[in-house]
Order: sequence, then structure tokens, then C-alpha cells
Amino acid sequence: MILTGAEITAAAHDGRLAINPFESDQVNPNSYNVRLGATLLTYTAPIIDAHQPNPTTTTVEIGPGGFVLQPGELYLGHTVEQVGSDTFVPLLFGRSSVGRLGLFVEITAPIGDIGFHGQWTLMLSPIRPLRVYTGMKIGQIMFFVAAGDIDFYRGKYQAATGPQPSRYWRDAARIRAAAL
Repeated sequence: MILTGAEITAAAHDGRLAINPFESDQVNPNSYNVRLGATLLTYTAPIIDAHQPNPTTTTVEIGPGGFVLQPGELYLGHTVEQVGSDTFVPLLFGRSSVGRLGLFVEITAPIGDIGFHGQWTLMLSPIRPLRVYTGMKIGQIMFFVAAGDIDFYRGKYQAATGPQPSRYWRDAARIRAAAL
């Protein structure tokens, strides 16, 4: 069952859902619009290795004139809003108006975990050069009712602020160690 806009508002006010800052004009019929934060992160190494930390990144602050995303590049952005819930399952998707500009947003990992609270890292991939701006409505989060026992998220991205690079290598190291 998906929450309606009225229920998203009620849940944000009674604490079942955390959205900070909460703006009533960002509530849709069954989702909440999230805005692009000011920081982008890109990997600079010619090869990204899933089994190794990838410390070679470049951070870009989006200025008042925006920033032009380039095709063939992965940009990690973040939401302005800190969003989370200990009650509902959040799913984040790009807004259709942004998709119509040729920008893929969060297409590989839209589901959030119950118990995660923080800014969401956004995977941004443009089809053609596209100027983006801090604060633009870039995605929308829907909230679903969970059935069954809840096991809260306790993962490596908890309380994230700003874009977070992949920490997959931590999981890979544990898997390799367990196999020995």
C-alpha cells in the first residue's frame, strides 16, 4: 500500500516519517519531491574497482549559474532533504520532467531501507549535456507500508550527508575473508 500525499503530510507531522526540511508544496498525490543538493562527486580514476576503495574523487559545488553534467560521466549528487522512516519503506525515482530532459536519476537502487535516515545519494547520468541547479526538484520519494517484522537499517550509509561514494569494497572484503 502506497501513502497518499495527505498521509505523507500526516506522517511527517506525527513522526512516523522524517523529512527535513518539510515543505508542503513538495507533496504530490502519492509522493514527495526532493531537491538536488549543492555538492556533486565524480570518480577520477580511469577504472573503478569494486573490490577496492576508490578515493580518487572530485567534488564540485554547484554555483548560482548551475553546473553542466556531461554524457558518459557518473555524478553522485544528494538530496537537500534528509529523509527516513522507522515505519515505511521509501522508494526514490527521478521526476518525469527531469527524465524528459535526458537525465537518469537513481535508476539502479531506488529502494531505501526502513530505519535509514539521512540525505539520499543520487546517481545522475545525462544523455546529453545538461545544466542542473542546486535546489531543483530532481526526484520523488514514495512510501510503502511494510508487512511483517521490521529489522532496522544499520548499514554503512546511515546518517549520510552529501554524496556518498560506493563502499561496496567493504562487503567484498568480508566475502573474500569468509571464503578463506
